[in-house]
Amino acid sequence: MVITMLMEFPPNSAVLRQTAICALLLVSVALPCFLIYRVADSLPFRPSRAPHVFTTSDDDLFPSDSEEYSLEKVLMDASMPDKSVILTTLNGAWAAPNSIVDLFLESFRIGKHTRRLLDHLVIVSLDQKAFSRCLVVHPHCFALVSEGVDFSHEAYFMTPDYLKMMWRRIDFLRSVLEMGYNFVFTDADVMWFRDPFPDFHPDVDFQIACDHFSGSAEDLEYNIPNGGFNFVRSNNRSIEFYKFWYSSHVTYPGLHDQDVLNRIKNDTFVREIGLKMKFLDTALFGGFCEPSRDLEQVCTMHANCCLGLESKLHDLRILLEDWKRYLSLPPSLKPFESWRVPQNCSS
Repeated sequence: MVITMLMEFPPNSAVLRQTAICALLLVSVALPCFLIYRVADSLPFRPSRAPHVFTTSDDDLFPSDSEEYSLEKVLMDASMPDKSVILTTLNGAWAAPNSIVDLFLESFRIGKHTRRLLDHLVIVSLDQKAFSRCLVVHPHCFALVSEGVDFSHEAYFMTPDYLKMMWRRIDFLRSVLEMGYNFVFTDADVMWFRDPFPDFHPDVDFQIACDHFSGSAEDLEYNIPNGGFNFVRSNNRSIEFYKFWYSSHVTYPGLHDQDVLNRIKNDTFVREIGLKMKFLDTALFGGFCEPSRDLEQVCTMHANCCLGLESKLHDLRILLEDWKRYLSLPPSLKPFESWRVPQNCSS
């Protein structure tokens, strides 16, 4: 078509021929762009959206604008065949790079038979910062946020934000039980060195680690429970117990969850519902309050009895170094190895 139009100009019309060439080139470029614009303009508008929007209320415990991040989907993806999951909660301060969550995940990777348990771990994020970091470091993330409460900063022990966080956690765990899932709840400052499931008590509804272990798993009087690590089986007894535990924060205002648990563990209501409760030996499930001294059998170590994020980070890094050194030793020397912590944490 271009050649035919050019041939219509007389041979001596060089200026006209050049003008025609420029005009035709302009049309050949502009016409496809115009057609593309018209086609694109006719398509429906699809706004971009973030993977998760943090808008919740007290009646909406499972915030999600996407099925991909719904609690049901996340739990199903992480579940073991018997519908057991491992849960931890995380806020922005503990989720920051080189903070608690990195040490927590590292412990799973270097522990004995614990790496595979990462497939069953759900990180429950309490703010946008924690959720965004979770998406980077772990496949199973759920957002649980309270409207009007900012949990992204370090929540100091027994401050109002700390108490809100602890009681929100108890109510959330009750919801998980109602969905039919058993769970191991673990604070993120609990280091996992061995698979704990073989050492859990069989046929027990609720079993929990201790700040102090009296020597008897059934001692309701002298065992001092720690809410940072427990294994709970989903059934009517455990669901009713968690409802009672949560409602008791009104009966005992100003106390955190484990202090309230210490008050209600021997309550008549707990006996009436038939809840089977046992306490975990600190020789297996230790912490800085009462460290496990035998690295040959320890399952977990908790940075309890420790105030302040920096103190926790300092001692947990040493704890992981001690574990790595233990693993590198020949079998003949391993029984003599011990922890160098607590140091900055009080014991």
